[in-house]
Amino acid sequence: MYPKEYIEFLSHFHGDRDYFECHEILEDFWKGSDPGNKESIWVGFILLAVSAYHHRRKNFNGAQRTLEKAITIISDQSSLLPDLGLDGRLFLQTIKEQLIGLQNREEYKSMNLPISDPELLQACMKLCDEKGFDWQRESDLADLEIIHRHKLRDRSSVIAERNNAILKKGSGA
Repeated sequence: MYPKEYIEFLSHFHGDRDYFECHEILEDFWKGSDPGNKESIWVGFILLAVSAYHHRRKNFNGAQRTLEKAITIISDQSSLLPDLGLDGRLFLQTIKEQLIGLQNREEYKSMNLPISDPELLQACMKLCDEKGFDWQRESDLADLEIIHRHKLRDRSSVIAERNNAILKKGSGA
């Protein structure tokens, strides 16, 4: 019924609060299902996770800019929210309240998305249980591995791919 990547996204979003992983999961899904469409609802969800990641790291400007973009996309695509098992009105209200908090430089606080479909909720909670996550727990602000994930990840494959592209471009291939 729902893409498994979406259920994984929601499980991380509400479970271990690993917003970097949320971004990675949905970015791969988006590139495979709706590539190049920067107005895709999936991009809106990706930006929402990125905003939460920045907010938790106290990057208020980055979090605010990213959330503003997410709100624009999600608002424009809001007719899809019920089909994604979410209460669209409450979802938009929640993320707009989050934006006000960012504008007021309020400290990060975990956000829960209003899942309206009991089957989706059950699937997400089951996956959280399988992964050892507590559903809707507050983010562990002492877990520096998750909070600074982008700085700690292995980027060797990305760097190698970039270097290969530079070499190909330089050789005219």
